[in-house]
Amino acid sequence: MPAPSGDQTGAASPAERLDQLGIALPAPPRPLGAYVESSHVGSLLFLSGILPVVQGKLTITGRLGENLSVKEGQEAARIASLNVLAAAKAHVGDLNRLRKLVRLTMQIATTEQFTEHAAVADGASDVFVRIFGPSAGHTRVVYGVYSLPVRAPLVVETIFEIQPLT
Repeated sequence: MPAPSGDQTGAASPAERLDQLGIALPAPPRPLGAYVESSHVGSLLFLSGILPVVQGKLTITGRLGENLSVKEGQEAARIASLNVLAAAKAHVGDLNRLRKLVRLTMQIATTEQFTEHAAVADGASDVFVRIFGPSAGHTRVVYGVYSLPVRAPLVVETIFEIQPLT
């Protein structure tokens, strides 16, 4: 997804922006082990590492720099980001309670020679910019790793600021 030029989001809520973009969220992902997908403390919502799955199946497998291109990595990041939003919505009940993405962390399965981590992570950042607007901003850390669960090409972990229930 290309990054928007300027804030095109106006005063629309995250749910309205998804609708305007024609994006339907998938069913929230399920944990692969003995943990929960989400947990919140105060006004922060922490989401576990989310994979690029569609209907419970990993859509893209492999390693960047070996058998996956940057474009395929960006698509995997986009899919994982939509799963993040689905998991967040499942936890808070209403996507509009998400005030902003505070932190995006991505682990990418890469070869030792791969150097385009930031370009792959932009696949996720672009989704969040389109939903929350460029003025919301988020911090980001991207790691290249040798192996991830179930041959996933990447894992997306996030921290959101949420609006408390009144």
